[in-house]
Amino acid sequence: MLEKIVIANRGEIALRILRACRELGIRTVAVHSTADYNLKHVLLADESVCIGPPPSSASYLNMPAIISAAEVTDSVAIHPGYGFLSENADFAERVEKSGFVFVGPKAETIRLMGDKVSAIKVMKEHGVPCVPGSDGPLGPDPDENLRIARDIGYPVIIKASGGGGGRGMRVVHAEAALLNAINITQTEARAAFGNEQVYMEKFLEKPRHIEFQVLADAHGNVVHLGERDCSMQRRHQKVIEEAPAPGITAKQRRMMGDRVVEACRAVGYRSAGTLEFLYQDGEFYFIEMNTRIQVEHPVTELITGIDLVKAQLLIAAGERLPYVQSDIQIRGHAIECRINAEDAKTFMPSPGPIRLWHAPGGPGVRVDSHIYSGYNVPPHYDSLIGKIITHGETRDAAIARMRNALAEMVIEGIKTNVALHQEIFNHAAFQKGGTDIHYLERRLGLR
Repeated sequence: MLEKIVIANRGEIALRILRACRELGIRTVAVHSTADYNLKHVLLADESVCIGPPPSSASYLNMPAIISAAEVTDSVAIHPGYGFLSENADFAERVEKSGFVFVGPKAETIRLMGDKVSAIKVMKEHGVPCVPGSDGPLGPDPDENLRIARDIGYPVIIKASGGGGGRGMRVVHAEAALLNAINITQTEARAAFGNEQVYMEKFLEKPRHIEFQVLADAHGNVVHLGERDCSMQRRHQKVIEEAPAPGITAKQRRMMGDRVVEACRAVGYRSAGTLEFLYQDGEFYFIEMNTRIQVEHPVTELITGIDLVKAQLLIAAGERLPYVQSDIQIRGHAIECRINAEDAKTFMPSPGPIRLWHAPGGPGVRVDSHIYSGYNVPPHYDSLIGKIITHGETRDAAIARMRNALAEMVIEGIKTNVALHQEIFNHAAFQKGGTDIHYLERRLGLR
């Protein structure tokens, strides 16, 4: 077992990792910026190390500082959580070369699956369906790019190979706008990701966002834990997630699950990972793989009974998965609401002190949050301050419990998006299930 690890993150995921470590008897080191000295996991960790000033570039993205923290505390591993350096292959490589265990996939796997062009190529080779597209990066020949778009059929979407988080994408509805869109996306991609390579895909008009969770150890054992529906989004950022996905049959789950497991086994994947798909008219289309733990991992944990963060740690320690695919059972339904420190209507961030925090409770209610009464939400980072997750025997039961949880929760001193969640749960379309990824923006008048 890993004796001591550095938690190279902040907020709710850092606290989540700390709790998993405590259950496994692993000592923890919390690294933090000067703005985060009072984070809950920093106060609870066995040791803490300040790694820089508030800007992420000088702290949570500072590779030498994080590795130095592992060195001075005699840690043996580093867990990157999600965001920040979690999918940075260079960081994973530097961690391993410095003699530490990276709690995640191998660096070469992160590179392979982090580049969307190479990831799509791998998936196609192993029978995973992909969106019709350019089958590789776009070249400099404008006539050839126009031909590719005509063959695919408009509308098309131009995507950065190294993009993520909803950035590096541009929809094109007519041929006259194509070449300019390619040039702009290449420029943005070069500035944002250091990689100007872009590719083209068919733009699906009303798809759902369905993703499959996998776990893989270093001994070639891979299982999938079913799918999640993450279609309730605003500007490509997920707002509500649930599992299993409404309307997906056991046959579809089995078919796609087998394919993603085979693909992960073929690339030698290790750790927790998520394969994301667009789903429209009964068909799945692979779009990308996230080589890390996901924000929405709790819904999968609640319907399978498997602790994904503990699984990551055990896999990183070299242990084999203690179960095979036939052991994985889906029980009930789970829903997660992301609670952000932001105005529910304008979506403007709302940092500042929390005067009062009261978490909801009751049967089937889980709260993953690092906040507490008196905590000051800093303005330097993502606005996510917690997640409310409910579980029930049916989707309706999970929804009812979420309504109660949202009504019970008290956060005073800052604005939050709780009112938006409450509104969504009153929508007939959400109650029915199966909304597409553009539904929320249409409802809010943003499209």
